[in-house]
Amino acid sequence: MIHEQAIIEPGAQIGKNVSIGPWTYVGKDVVIGDDCDIRSNVVIKGPTTIGKGNTIYQFASIGEDCQDLKYAGEPTQLIIGDNNTFRECCTIHRGTVQDEGLTKIGSNNLFMAYTHVAHDCVVGSHCILANNASIAGHVHVGDWAILGGMSGVHQFCHIGAHSFVAANSLVLKDVPPYVMASGHGASPFGLNSEGLKRRGFDKQTILAIRRAYKEVYRKGLSVEDALASLKDVADDLEEVKAFTDFIQHSNRGIIR
Repeated sequence: MIHEQAIIEPGAQIGKNVSIGPWTYVGKDVVIGDDCDIRSNVVIKGPTTIGKGNTIYQFASIGEDCQDLKYAGEPTQLIIGDNNTFRECCTIHRGTVQDEGLTKIGSNNLFMAYTHVAHDCVVGSHCILANNASIAGHVHVGDWAILGGMSGVHQFCHIGAHSFVAANSLVLKDVPPYVMASGHGASPFGLNSEGLKRRGFDKQTILAIRRAYKEVYRKGLSVEDALASLKDVADDLEEVKAFTDFIQHSNRGIIR
């Protein structure tokens, strides 16, 4: 159902069984997939493509021009997957041509009230951004990551899969997979063991990840020496390899 007081620009593509509330604006370069629920007073601009089964609450701004001063009106994109929830006053901006011209969000994520995803960010699937969490431009967030309320992530940082950033934290460097981070700027505070258990990691895998964490963070080794010592186990276990590969390819350096 599309409310009679919603504004749908000519050219917008609306899927089947989509609900759009009153005083919502949908721009001409917007594609909305089936079974989406768009509440009242939402603004969606484009080029933006939204998948199936998404729910967008009131006063959210989706696909707006980015806040980068270099942006000069280029037709950059926002692509959103399926079954995401965007709560009140979320702001999700499109990309810039200085990167790939694309902000991309996966599926099954929860963006709580007042969260912000800046230009050129890539957010995986099954992530949670709690109230007022904000990620700056060019940030990448891996699957199943959680960002606590009022946390902030500096531009170009990468947040690894299954990691956890505590409330009120400021992330200035990359957070490897599985790691809990807290502080201003954020430091490592152990392994996200509880999260791994909830997601079905078996005891032996968690133990191997824990040993890898200790190698990097508890033995006083340089990053290079720690990675060298973990090479054999990383070759045998893909979960540890994901940890070491992330560290090896970090451009900003990891929190330590």
